[in-house]
Amino acid sequence: MDETRAVELAQRAVEFGRAAGADEVEATVSVSRRFHVEARDATVSKLEQSTGKTLGVRIFTGGRKALLATSDLSDDGMRAALARAVEQARFVAVDRYAGLPERFAGDAPELELYDPSISQRKGDGRVAEALELERLIRRSDARIVNSSGSHYNDVVSVTAIANSAGFAAAYTSTRAARATGPVAHDGDVKRTAHYGTAARHVAELESLDAVARMAAERVTALFGARKPPTGAYAVIFEREVAASVLDDVFAAASAANVAVGNSWLVGRVGDMVGSEHVTIVDDGRMTGKLGTSPFDGEGVATQRTPVFERGTLQTFLYDTYYARKLGAVSTGNSTGNGVGTGNFYLEAGTETLAQLIAGTKRGVLVLDTIGFATEHASGTYSRGARGLFIENGEVAYPVDEFTIAGTYGQILAGIDAVGADLRFDSSVASPSFRVAEMTISGN
Repeated sequence: MDETRAVELAQRAVEFGRAAGADEVEATVSVSRRFHVEARDATVSKLEQSTGKTLGVRIFTGGRKALLATSDLSDDGMRAALARAVEQARFVAVDRYAGLPERFAGDAPELELYDPSISQRKGDGRVAEALELERLIRRSDARIVNSSGSHYNDVVSVTAIANSAGFAAAYTSTRAARATGPVAHDGDVKRTAHYGTAARHVAELESLDAVARMAAERVTALFGARKPPTGAYAVIFEREVAASVLDDVFAAASAANVAVGNSWLVGRVGDMVGSEHVTIVDDGRMTGKLGTSPFDGEGVATQRTPVFERGTLQTFLYDTYYARKLGAVSTGNSTGNGVGTGNFYLEAGTETLAQLIAGTKRGVLVLDTIGFATEHASGTYSRGARGLFIENGEVAYPVDEFTIAGTYGQILAGIDAVGADLRFDSSVASPSFRVAEMTISGN
């Protein structure tokens, strides 16, 4: 289904909703063709192909909201579903903040979201990638005896939105990814790791050799690991672990959490929360990135929003509903039913990861975290972790079975150096960064 047909279906759904008695209607048509192959050893262990079509509708009538999702895109099916949704809205409480946005995206920028080569790829080539990645990871180090699977997947999507205020638009996007998870035996201990790459365009993916090499380095780096001594040390969060910290910072900056008091950032706009190294931006208009789109889930134009500037909290991230509730303006971050990211990232510094290590007298490089114990209201952070102990600017030995604890406020305020290794392989991305001191619980 192309963009024109998807917009037509969304507009038909809006017509049916209005005919059923809704005051306002918004319809989103999503069409995705997905491919996923997993290889283990020399065989294909999983192969999945699917094409899905979904209609999502929000209707507003008399201050009440109802949601609808269906895969029946026939006229009869949509007409019946919209009539049921309007009828069921009667049972929902009136909410004065519910309704369509007041403004919509008026431009159609070229954001390079679509790679035609992904649509043209044949199954054989994609299967061969997964098998080759599996072969490379098993041959990269004699200590790697197995894997949890080597993967290639891609998706081609069409997203169309129409509403009763007259907005109607669509865009087509692609995504591809390679990943592998080596398993190695360290004596009686089984070591596991994971590494992957993802992008809108196949040409931007890291090579199979690079993915296998990084995954192998991660699993073998922990051989002989032991618990570090308990104490307060500098902590370097390697970029993938750093991105998981940014995930939680986004949750705290989301107006959906702020509105219900479930954020440690409530009431702190204008405060110096982080160090001067902390500039965090949400940008839904970055060309070719995974969190990019011309408009958000309710048709509002995406934008660049500085959330922290040199440590100072500038704003929260809003959709229309929570913007109304908190007396603000939407930042174009609606998912259609909540607040989501564009490209949410910490601005890069200038140092390589090796330079961050060299500049650390005593500390830990965190390569992986386990479990989570986040309390968003208080901002408490606690994670099990694995990594490398650093002494006098050099890696001394691998460490595992330890816990890092603190608060997100302490983490952001304690960042004293940021790496240059920012890579947008997710809609939330971060370079490696160092926190001057955190509590480590080991031996």
